[in-house]
Amino acid sequence: MAESVAYLLIYHGSTDPRSEQAATSLAQQFAARILHSPLPAESASRWELFPDSAATTAPSIPPALPLVAVAALESNPLSLHQQIIQFGQRFLQTRNTLTGRIKLLPLFLLPGMHVMEDLPREIGQAAQELDASIALELCPYLGSHPRLRRILTEQMAPLPAEAWILLAHGSRRAGANQPIEALADHLGAIAAYWSTAPKLETRLQELVEAGCCQIGVLPYFLFAGGITDAVNRQAQAFSQGCPNVTIHLRPPLANGAALADLLVDLATTADSTTPAPLQS
Repeated sequence: MAESVAYLLIYHGSTDPRSEQAATSLAQQFAARILHSPLPAESASRWELFPDSAATTAPSIPPALPLVAVAALESNPLSLHQQIIQFGQRFLQTRNTLTGRIKLLPLFLLPGMHVMEDLPREIGQAAQELDASIALELCPYLGSHPRLRRILTEQMAPLPAEAWILLAHGSRRAGANQPIEALADHLGAIAAYWSTAPKLETRLQELVEAGCCQIGVLPYFLFAGGITDAVNRQAQAFSQGCPNVTIHLRPPLANGAALADLLVDLATTADSTTPAPLQS
């Protein structure tokens, strides 16, 4: 009997419901693509979406459908390792198999503390407590996929911007912003940060002083939330103060369907690109 595989997409988590909704939508698109065919509408309610952490009864999932769910690192009543354990238990209940593998797909854009420390710690704890018949495999994080650059370029292409700003959250840790600087350079943009200098308003002012009237802002955020709302307000306020300047603000990355294809790549090539699976 072939080993049964399930997929757990892990996102940061937020008190803003849009984050969970977007993660769930991305999981649905991933589930359809991992089958290489559209997911039938009547099947959508028959595979588990993990935010219903209080549920105790496993759903009835047709064997032909992949078991796909989402879990949050933060802002969930359960810790991540508890969510993984609960998902593993449902995995055993819904699949008639002696062994199984859960592929964990981190929905993170940068190799920060969450990716390098928090996720391995939580996954390791879950592996110790899970049934020995389940193996956990941590796939590469979403932002490591080389084709993500193409998606960003495609977001920039249709707009008549004279200059682009790549806006990320930013970190005060030494060297932590280097991946953003390198990505901005590849895209022909300049980097700005929400939490540290240089800030968005500073970069906008620099470009206006350089004579730019059409400025594009590309937020390097996966989902809409409080920060992207604040960025929108700041861009509108800046435009009101500079009526001759047009700011083209792009949406968060998860608004497009192309990310699901990247996740399929990461899930199906993980065996050759990641360390040995974590097992209990």
